[in-house]
Amino acid sequence: MEFLTTPVFLISATIIVVLAVRATYVVRQEKDDQRGSLPGKGDHIIEANYFSGGGGGGSASSYKVPKDPQDYAKAFVPRNKD
Repeated sequence: MEFLTTPVFLISATIIVVLAVRATYVVRQEKDDQRGSLPGKGDHIIEANYFSGGGGGGSASSYKVPKDPQDYAKAFVPRNKD
């Protein structure tokens, strides 16, 4: 248990505590209206791109997500259900 009093441990612990406090502060300061998007008509287009770098491959995809919350929820219901 001597390592608990070493300068490296104390500095590391202090940095971790400061980062945790800062992260908590930032998360609490975010407003709900800064996240997500407003409901409406039409679709959002989401692009998902991955490239491994160099001469390697990758993939690029795009997805349509309805802006209307009811249409979005219907996407998760099997087609043979009401």
